[in-house]
Amino acid sequence: MTETFSSVPIVDFARLNDPVTKDEELSNLRQAIFVVGFLYLTNTGLESIIHHTHEKLPELFALSTEAKEKCNMINSPSFLGYTRLGAETTATKTDLREQFDFGTPGVKPWTEQDPFWQRLEGPNQYPDYPGAQDLVDEYIAKTDSLAQAFVRLVAESLSLPRETFDGFKGNMSRLKFVKYPQAAQNSQGVGPHKDSAGLFTFLSQDNTGGLQVLNKNGEWIDVPPIEGSLVVNIQQGFEAITGGICAATTHRVIAPTSQTRYSIPFFQGVRLDLTLDQLKESAAHIVQRIPASDDKKKRAVDVPSEFLSPLYSCFGEAHLRNRILSHPDVGQRWYSELYAKYSQQVLK
Repeated sequence: MTETFSSVPIVDFARLNDPVTKDEELSNLRQAIFVVGFLYLTNTGLESIIHHTHEKLPELFALSTEAKEKCNMINSPSFLGYTRLGAETTATKTDLREQFDFGTPGVKPWTEQDPFWQRLEGPNQYPDYPGAQDLVDEYIAKTDSLAQAFVRLVAESLSLPRETFDGFKGNMSRLKFVKYPQAAQNSQGVGPHKDSAGLFTFLSQDNTGGLQVLNKNGEWIDVPPIEGSLVVNIQQGFEAITGGICAATTHRVIAPTSQTRYSIPFFQGVRLDLTLDQLKESAAHIVQRIPASDDKKKRAVDVPSEFLSPLYSCFGEAHLRNRILSHPDVGQRWYSELYAKYSQQVLK
């Protein structure tokens, strides 16, 4: 029988950093990584900024249409900025949400000498709201620091050297502020998908609910809010790096019916220049050292992921492909030839 789950486990970050409780909590973390691909991370030290940021979200989204449209994502080849309600798709269906996308500030500007996919890393468009830039930059900096520490603990939980995954981290991670308005029963907030932008996702959700993950029996499992926690999940980049032993889990958001839902996902970036050959070599080396069953290791040769497709030259192109298809208006403006190419691949 396939090993599966009926709830998402809780991992205590403070216990992971306490020598007295570390080994026991690393075991809990390993189980969550191997079996679920999702976990609640508690006692992170970010509770204050999470609370403060959630307080500001209703005000940000209450800005006038004109103010929000000034930083519309259509202006950004890096897919950063505001996305109006109904302008994004998942699994070819329209998502019922509006959002602001931001990236790690200060990345090197793209030039004509850089690969085309390097344009994914670019400058932010901040909304015209007092303190918005400081709020975004602080949230990214603090969450990025937590994410780096967390990945090292994941390595330890897999009996690997702490620094095993350091070299896979990208220059730019991504942060979203998301609003889901009230909708009809069983409407799609975000359709079923696996996160594809990098290593791990760190999500702060409000008290509304609606997040669900798909277990190995094909059952949708609720991920109800836990005050102050972050919901952490494996992305396809990490899945590919570990040869599928640490698999990303399909999830979705059911649109709320009685109140507005706000969430703040942070997507830890992966190296965009990593090629398929480099990935296979790195993954084979990592897989060999992870103490896992032969059944898990068999996945190493066949992980269903764009990151492992020979259609794409590197992680950067695979990531760009996903952005273009999710935001077709931006894709058509900045990457018209690629939009036509990738859309045709989907049709096939």
